[in-house]
Amino acid sequence: MSGALEGIKILDLSRLLPFEYCTLMLADLGADVLKVEEPKIGDYMRFIPPILKKESALFCMLNRNKKSMTLNMREDEGKKIIRRLVKEYDVLFESFRPGVMKKLGLDYESLKEINPGLVFCSATGYGQNSPYKDRPGHDLNYISIAGILEATGMHTGAPVIPGVPVADMSIGIFSAFAILVGVIAKNRTGKGQYIDMSMTDCMLSYNIWGVSSHFSKQVSSDAVTIGCKGDEPCYTVFKTRDNKFISLGNIEDKFWVNFLKLVDKEDLKKFQFASGEKGKEAIDTIQKVIIQKTREEWLNLFEGKDICYSPVNSIEDVLSDPHIKQSGMIVEMEHPVEGKIPQMKSPFKFSETPVEINTPSPALGEHTDEVLKFIGYDKQGLDELKKNGVI
Repeated sequence: MSGALEGIKILDLSRLLPFEYCTLMLADLGADVLKVEEPKIGDYMRFIPPILKKESALFCMLNRNKKSMTLNMREDEGKKIIRRLVKEYDVLFESFRPGVMKKLGLDYESLKEINPGLVFCSATGYGQNSPYKDRPGHDLNYISIAGILEATGMHTGAPVIPGVPVADMSIGIFSAFAILVGVIAKNRTGKGQYIDMSMTDCMLSYNIWGVSSHFSKQVSSDAVTIGCKGDEPCYTVFKTRDNKFISLGNIEDKFWVNFLKLVDKEDLKKFQFASGEKGKEAIDTIQKVIIQKTREEWLNLFEGKDICYSPVNSIEDVLSDPHIKQSGMIVEMEHPVEGKIPQMKSPFKFSETPVEINTPSPALGEHTDEVLKFIGYDKQGLDELKKNGVI
């Protein structure tokens, strides 16, 4: 496999979508990613609906360009194999609850003695030292604590759960970024390091607008803040005559003025960022105009008018959208079990090291023998491991 990260070897002990998205990005960029899965059971994502002929459709998208080996890390021989692999790998990425790796004797402090250059990244909901560190959780919980969920309900009276798992997807991006920084630092200093990633902290960093607005009010009670929560006339969603929706995000004055001229409502100029009753009245006034035409009619009217607008697309709309079609983000690849399956390409577009989709998602343990032979096991050793349930 070629790519910008060719030669970087990543030992992936993580499970589930948030963390598989991290290693998907790194694998697409050319890193050699080895998934370590539980024998017989494998990664839980293999069973997440919808199921194709055998594998989960989501698993097939998340795990292309990766290898898979099975290993029971609770067995002494399994732990020994991890330690031998760590000698050869640049990065270890894991998503167990805090303390699990230490109980296994595979924590960073132990493994850095074997490989001082190891970049060891742990990604969890609350981080290793939080008072909530032992609490289970999911996307909804993390965005709640970080104030993201509360912000979605400002104009509705109740929080609105986002249609995509924001924290889940974001921890993948943040973790991949952190791992690359760790590798760069290691190449410069020769030293690896431990990285503690928290979904909740990542979500709080997304809420920088809300936090800065809060502190500004503490400094000045007259502070004026601009929101992006859908409760201001210039930045919200409107229903069209055919029961579809368009989004309008005219935060800058020039875009707002252009829009008002088009709909003949220039008297609303001063209500651009109005909230409360004034904002609701302005939104209602605009809604009465928008409801008179279909979504397609409005899109045609807005075209070329220097207005920030877009359709609120369904998945079917997404796949036929001119931008998505031109971007080449959706492609097909051949899978040995599933046949032709769709893949969503990486959004990275490099001129010199293009991102490629080279191999489909691996079968459970497909590369176990290959990996173990690489670190010195012979056929007799492999047979013994299989007999003992280590692989």
